[in-house]
Amino acid sequence: MKRSSTLVMLGVSLLLAACTEGEGAKTLSRGADPTLPEPQRGILPSMKIAEPSPWGDQKPTVPEGFSVTAIATDLQIPRQTLVLPNGDILVAEGRGGNAAKLKPKDVIAGYIKAKGNTQVKSGNRLTLLRDADGDGQYELKTVFADKLNAPYGLAFANNKIYVANQDELVSFDYQEGQTEAGGAPTTITKLPSAINHHWTKAMTVSPDGRYLYVGIGSNSNITERGMEAEVDRAMVWQIDATAGTYKPYATGLRNPTALAINPETGQLWSVVNERDELGPDLVPDYLTSVREGGFYGWPYAYWGQNADPRVKPGDPEKVKATIKPDYSLGSHVAALGLHFSSPVMGEKFANGAFVGEHGSWNRNPPVGYKVIFIPFANGRPAGEPIDFVTGFRTEEGKTRGRPVGVTVDPRGALIVADDLANTVWRVTRNR
Repeated sequence: MKRSSTLVMLGVSLLLAACTEGEGAKTLSRGADPTLPEPQRGILPSMKIAEPSPWGDQKPTVPEGFSVTAIATDLQIPRQTLVLPNGDILVAEGRGGNAAKLKPKDVIAGYIKAKGNTQVKSGNRLTLLRDADGDGQYELKTVFADKLNAPYGLAFANNKIYVANQDELVSFDYQEGQTEAGGAPTTITKLPSAINHHWTKAMTVSPDGRYLYVGIGSNSNITERGMEAEVDRAMVWQIDATAGTYKPYATGLRNPTALAINPETGQLWSVVNERDELGPDLVPDYLTSVREGGFYGWPYAYWGQNADPRVKPGDPEKVKATIKPDYSLGSHVAALGLHFSSPVMGEKFANGAFVGEHGSWNRNPPVGYKVIFIPFANGRPAGEPIDFVTGFRTEEGKTRGRPVGVTVDPRGALIVADDLANTVWRVTRNR
């Protein structure tokens, strides 16, 4: 044990030295046509510990004309939220994953990343929040369902609440006004969970309620465990909500961490966390429409038809078939939240997508740690992203919070889950 600890601390020292070398690295451009630098390879990636610091009496920063309030605190790792038809909010709480470390650098990276995460125990539950009188104060906070297995994706349709645990897709029958589940969940289908390097299972539902779309991340950065560990992974599944049958809807998506349907067009969209260890400005995480039958590159190519030289053997035909994503978010921002807006958020933010950026761990200086808004026109991204919720990271390099899921409440608010401060924030327009 003593030798292991010594090795970890030695590795941390080396990584911190590497971090110093990364100071001043520029932020990759965002948008439809980012400039991609040449890949950079090294023994260790640059890392920057996100040192946690409590909010105290501070709050996130929001645009002029908006206000932000903490509507729930002392949660157990809030990840994604769902607004039910009566205005109640469900919060999925938990942490999953059980992938063994492959190399010494993985042990070191895990140690570094853990320093920037909450130390609270995984909730493995759904919490319900209720504001009965509509005054913005959620006077009820109660456990709707517990004993789940790292719940993440949430959806509502067909008078059912759908929950994507890290190992299976389940449903609860729901009657409006319920404050707790009426019984154990019903299993719809099992989800890939062996190893579970990327454990989060993002989810959304088709407008007619017939299909559930579930994002399933890869089991590695770039196939270090072999392709046999990647069966049914790095893709979006389309699942029949009644029968539980499924098929790959789109593939080559390394880690699709949030899914949403654009209400204007009915098109499925996703934010995707891309591969690491090609430098501070590669590879850009992205927002993209998800085409049925489409291939988006992983592991053979990135950002369109740029072959990844580390993949042996390569596949020129797969590279050639790769679809270029729609919109770069910048490298290593770790986008984990996505929801389309509506006119309730005001004219400037009426048409577009909100994206929650959890923040980098392998980049110096850090990037992400905020919620952005991407304007849309004619069903497509149109313009530069706008910072919408910031202040999660201080000028002194302390980290107060890390945004995950974002959800537009039809009553006129953006709901933001913060899994470092274990808080749910509500951003509203000033009337």
